Parts: sequence; C-alpha cells; structure tokens
Amino acid sequence: MPPYIEINGRKIGPGHPAYIIAEMSANHGQDFNQAVELIEAAKTCGADAIKLQTYTPDTLTIDCDNDYFRIHGTLWDGRTLFELYNEASMPWEWQPKLKKIANEMGLDLFSTPFDDSAVDFLESMGVPAHKVASFENGDIGLLRRIAKTGKPILASTGMATLAEIDELVRTIREAGGEQLALLKCTSAYPAPPDEMNLRTIPHLAEAFGVPTGLSDHTLGSVVPVAAVSLGACIIEKHFTLSREFTGPDSAFSLEPEEFEAMVEGVRIAEKALGRIYYGLSPAETKSRGFRRSLFVIKDVRAGEAFTTENVRSIRPAYGLHTRHLQEVKPGPPHSCVDFNVKRGDLGMFLACKR
Repeated sequence: MPPYIEINGRKIGPGHPAYIIAEMSANHGQDFNQAVELIEAAKTCGADAIKLQTYTPDTLTIDCDNDYFRIHGTLWDGRTLFELYNEASMPWEWQPKLKKIANEMGLDLFSTPFDDSAVDFLESMGVPAHKVASFENGDIGLLRRIAKTGKPILASTGMATLAEIDELVRTIREAGGEQLALLKCTSAYPAPPDEMNLRTIPHLAEAFGVPTGLSDHTLGSVVPVAAVSLGACIIEKHFTLSREFTGPDSAFSLEPEEFEAMVEGVRIAEKALGRIYYGLSPAETKSRGFRRSLFVIKDVRAGEAFTTENVRSIRPAYGLHTRHLQEVKPGPPHSCVDFNVKRGDLGMFLACKR
C-alpha cells in the first residue's frame, strides 16, 4: 500500500499537511439550517472536510428498554440506545444537499456508514471516502462492504487490541481496500488526556505501513497538536456552534473559535517540526553577532603582556574565537604587544602576537 491516501486529489500522509476533519455528529440538532451553519463555520475555521454519520436508530439497534440496551456510566446515563440514536441521527435526505453545499465551499464531505444500506446510500451520493467508527471496527461484514467500494477508508481504532486492528487491516486489504488510514482513538466521552497514549500513533504507522492520525474526544486542542508532533496526518474533532446547545455530543465538541485555534496550532506545529537540520538558520543570522569572543577589557601599554586579567570572553562575537583564551597568559616577550591597546579592542591582536 502507498504511504499516503488520496481524497479528491489531496495526498494525506507523511510529508503532507495534516488533513483536518470537523465531525458534525449530532450537533446539527435535527435542524437543516444549523447543519449548513456548521459547514460554513468549519470552512471559516480552516477545516479540510466535514464528516457526517449515516444511520437510523433501527440500523444501529432495536427499540428495547431492558438493561442490556440502557446506557450506564456515560454522559447519556439512563437512556436507551434507541432513544439516543433517534435524537442524534441525521435525516438521510439532507446529506446529498449538504455535500453539494460543502463542495461548493471547497470542503470535502463524507460520512460514517453503520450498515450496508448506508454504504449504498453514500456511494449513490459519490462521497470521496468512508469512515469506520470505533464501535464498528470489528464488524467484519461492514468492513468488507466498505472496502469493496474502492474508496479511501479512515478507520478509528478505539477499544481495539493490536490483534483486532491487524484483523481489521487484513479484512480491508483482502476485500480490495487499497487506501487505508488508521486513527488512534480513545472511545470515552470526553476522553481523559492521560488515557490518550499518543505514542501509539507512530507505532501504528510502523506496524501497518499506513498513514495514521487521531480521532479525538478530549476537551480542548492541546492533544491534537501533540499528535501532529508525533506524526499524525489526520485530525478528526467534534465541532459545534456552541456548547450551550445541549445535544448528545456538544459537551466534548469544540466551538468555532476553539476549532480555529486548534487548526492554527496544528499548522504552527507542522512548520516547527521542519526537517533534521544543524547550523545557522536564516532567522539566526543577525543573532550570530551576539556570541562571545575575546576582547581586551583593560588598557594595555606597549611591552605589557596579554593575560586573563586584561583579556576575557565576552559578547559580541567580533573578536578572536574563545578557543584561544587558554593561550592568553603571562610569559615571554612574544606574548607582549609593541603598541598601546585600548579597552574594547578586538582580541584578534592575539592572533598576531602568539
């Protein structure tokens, strides 16, 4: 497989700018106009893509209220799965319209399908890629169906062991998926930073030979910036117009100003990473003159010796190199000067008088 994937002609992988995805998730609030506003805001904030989720409550679960189907210990404590997904789902008829709007703004738009019918629907829309959610990364049938589309696949690895990720990768490759990226993910909402284990990102890249990134549920933007410094080529982050909107995902989503700051942080980090380089950088050229060198610090009369009492290593750098300071000592006449030297004169006199 190539060391990069390609979405709408954009190469995503090592050596290329990080691909930043604004995850709309349930933050549309069942309001089409709000979904459009989110796309517009994502573009303004510097996102490269907007991502949706394509499912209905019936494609994810069943309407059952026994304890197996009730949520415990999360933001959605006490609710049934069916209730949550019914509130969070996006009407499918919106999605082709939203794709057209996003594409006209220069944003890629794709989605996470949660069953075969969603894959078929998204293919009819002509999406440029597919996302695999962490909770579906072990659904072998779904992985095969997505891989058969031949589209680039971004797969989150939340909760998966290394062996399970290996099975995911083998399943996709055997089914014809030639473009795959793996996203490190901690499937907690919100995710605590001390459980992110970002050092996994370069290990995933090495272990499977694919571009790697981060699907992030932490609060704030520090973790995505750190991930880029470790080689993340993709950043996916939940995006909301305001956390005052009390949707299922708003509590761990970034508002526009925060998302824009994250994008700026990522781009600065990319510039700062640069390349392996030693020596003088262009910005350091003027600073070089403030290095230390040897200068006469007291007036010296003709016939007087240079010593460590009248020559020191000080700033600026226009004198003799400091490596010669050990040669400055009282001694025979060859270390004496035959003319007066004033305080502040260059230590280069030493080069002539050794």
